[in-house]
Amino acid sequence: MATRAKSASTDEVLQLASDVARRYVSTSRVRRVSPAEGDLRALSRLHEPFPEGPCDPGKVVRLLDEVGSPATVVPTGGRYFGFVNGGTLPAALGANWLAGAWDQNACLRVMSPIAAELEDVLRYWICDALGLPTGCEIGLVTCATAANFTAMIAARHALLARAGWHVEEEGLFGAPPIDVVVGGEIHASMLKALTMAGFGKKRLKIVEADGQGRMIPQKLPKLGPNTIVCVQAGNVNSGSFDPAAEICARAKEVGAWVHVDGAFGLWVKASPKYRHLADGFEQADSWATDAHKWPNVTYDCGIVIVKDAHALRAAMTLTAEYLQGGSKREPTYQTPDASRRARGVELWAALKSLGRQGLADLIDRTCAHAQRFAAGMRSAGFEVLNDVVINQVLVSFGSVQETEAVIRRVQEEGTCWCGGTVWQGRKAMRISVSSWATTEEDVQQSLAAIVRIAAECRRASR
Repeated sequence: MATRAKSASTDEVLQLASDVARRYVSTSRVRRVSPAEGDLRALSRLHEPFPEGPCDPGKVVRLLDEVGSPATVVPTGGRYFGFVNGGTLPAALGANWLAGAWDQNACLRVMSPIAAELEDVLRYWICDALGLPTGCEIGLVTCATAANFTAMIAARHALLARAGWHVEEEGLFGAPPIDVVVGGEIHASMLKALTMAGFGKKRLKIVEADGQGRMIPQKLPKLGPNTIVCVQAGNVNSGSFDPAAEICARAKEVGAWVHVDGAFGLWVKASPKYRHLADGFEQADSWATDAHKWPNVTYDCGIVIVKDAHALRAAMTLTAEYLQGGSKREPTYQTPDASRRARGVELWAALKSLGRQGLADLIDRTCAHAQRFAAGMRSAGFEVLNDVVINQVLVSFGSVQETEAVIRRVQEEGTCWCGGTVWQGRKAMRISVSSWATTEEDVQQSLAAIVRIAAECRRASR
């Protein structure tokens, strides 16, 4: 009778996972930033019929490393400048591993006392770091899209309750209308959040933006107590900031709700050097931001912050006989999710490891790298399309075809990774410097590769 092969024990699997993960991290600075074509072809090994029987967990981890590790992009290595993706701080990565071992459900305090307690701490740390009122409530969600959505639901509750309408009981049919005012450069995630919340695209009142993407206050329509005004802290292309102080003052005169889409830019409030760019944003009623961008927490970690804690809880509370909350704050009353992972573990670890000074240094350093990129592009004869106010640089290499060719070649070559965008009708390469791991050497190496490839593309086109 055949004997069944012995499977790796839990301890052996964890040791193997630790070994391959540490090897991956230790080589991240010398890896290609994007996978080679052969690495992508190797992904075909994963396509098989659903297995009939069990597989040794050690073999599962080895296959993931053999096939998966080469097919990753490497935002943790210092030369990834796409999509405003941060790296991962060592403390956040270590906390992520520990949180995975804990496997906590951050729904109720009784399910995870540590997850709930860390959120209690973070509630004050985040408001302190961002210069927001200390009485605000927070919710930890997946991303800025979810944070924007959650804030819109809280705003919807507050405005309709003020008008005598209980939206959670009566729904939206027949509800008093709510006006939503947005800028001409509204981000796609904010637009998605508004549509999910029931505010149709055709109903939005769009305010003209200036050449840097900032909402023009003089173009605001008439506001009222049934109005939500959505402003941006950090345009995803130019990095610019809406003039929040003036907009908030106008809104407060009539009791309108102001929401801030600050996925990455809101974190400049933590930097003495750059916080002036976000003056006035603290006067808003709600805010959305990401921790997996500038604070360099592991994916995924978005944060919603609402000044009216009652509005957030009223909009998010769920009730069931078997889900009984206690007398203390319960995490599930602040987010759309019931069951969710304890992402506050990594967020707490990141902020604990950085502290106020470390967070400011991270922001200042990445902004300085962006300035170096801009100066290097200009000196090489290429056009920088935006005022580089924080960590975003937009570069044109000439015609649409030339710029697209440079972006494609840079991504294929693998030294660094930069994405493409369209800004004010111009095709551009977008360089987003967001990682704690990026060094001056990374910038120099990436600049040299981009300039060399751009020169090659220019010669080939002419």
